[in-house]
Amino acid sequence: MAKVKNVEKRIWDLEGFAVQFLHLGGRDVRSDRTGLPQYPYKIPAVDDMTVQHWKEIRFHHVYPGFEVDVLDGEGHIVHGNTKLETLRNSYIEEESL
Repeated sequence: MAKVKNVEKRIWDLEGFAVQFLHLGGRDVRSDRTGLPQYPYKIPAVDDMTVQHWKEIRFHHVYPGFEVDVLDGEGHIVHGNTKLETLRNSYIEEESL
C-alpha cells in the first residue's frame, strides 16, 4: 500500500500532470496518509480525454471515497471539460519560459 504523495508522484510521472487528493468534503488529504493502492496504469490516458472523464474512469475507479483536483502548469485547478492534451501542454509552456 502506498502513501498519498507517492500516488500523486506516480500519476505525475505517468500522466504528465499534477493532482491533489481530497476527502469527499473537499478537505486536502495529508500527503503522508498510507494505505492507498498504487496507481495501476502502465500507459497514459489519451490526449483527447477530458479531465472529467479521466477522473471517472481512472481515478474514481481506483480510489473510491476520494475526490481529486487536477492542476495545470501554474498550479490552478482545471475545469472538467479540459482535454488532457491542453492540460499537459500547460506544463510544457511553463517549462519553456
